[in-house]
Amino acid sequence: MSASLVWISGASGGIGQALAKTVPWEGARVIGISRHRPGGTIDHLKADLADPSMWPVVGDSFHREMEGFDGDHVVFVHAAGTIDPTGFAAEVDSDAYLRNVLLNSAAPQVLGQLFLAAAHSLDAHRHLVMLTSGAARSVYPGWASYGASKGALDQWVRNVGAEQDERGGVQVLAVAPGTVDTAMQAKLRNTPEADFPSRQKFLGLHEQGKLSDPQQVAGQIWALLDRGLDNGSVIDLRDLAPS
Repeated sequence: MSASLVWISGASGGIGQALAKTVPWEGARVIGISRHRPGGTIDHLKADLADPSMWPVVGDSFHREMEGFDGDHVVFVHAAGTIDPTGFAAEVDSDAYLRNVLLNSAAPQVLGQLFLAAAHSLDAHRHLVMLTSGAARSVYPGWASYGASKGALDQWVRNVGAEQDERGGVQVLAVAPGTVDTAMQAKLRNTPEADFPSRQKFLGLHEQGKLSDPQQVAGQIWALLDRGLDNGSVIDLRDLAPS
């Protein structure tokens, strides 16, 4: 049995993929949760997390893998998310909008709850990390659902972190990685300005070489687990002083 057990949603691309490549514990069993198989050697749990019928499948994986686990670390990082559809709420496709709400807001809360329940009685270092965004605190027309979802997720983390301090002992964090050089950023740059009026800001960051490298960001996220942060912390990597 591996000494460390790690689940990463959205591991087939972007920051999720970078996190899967940089897991800091040698020999860790890493399970990528995604619609498409990730590259590399990690295990794959195929699931479309915008489909609520798939959430119990992930929960079953948590319970199955943690049953009898006596290793050192158990971690779930929820990195899956989408900016589709980008556009004004009254004008976008309603089915696509629903998928956005399910994936960005409902799925992390439900999967987080399932992870906490499965990890409740383990004697190991246990961490639940949710990827959030500065959009949770800023107004971006065209990102109503994305920003609202991340704001809801931040508040969920604050509350559940306080609960885990009372009883449970899982460290719960939300981490905003900043603007990172991923396919999501590329898609944003190609979005019509009529649908996303702040497009020029992100285009400028790309042109000025100010997008962060995904693997460097992943390393920063993993390093947070050793910093002794308050449970329920909501962190923006750009605001965090070096350790």
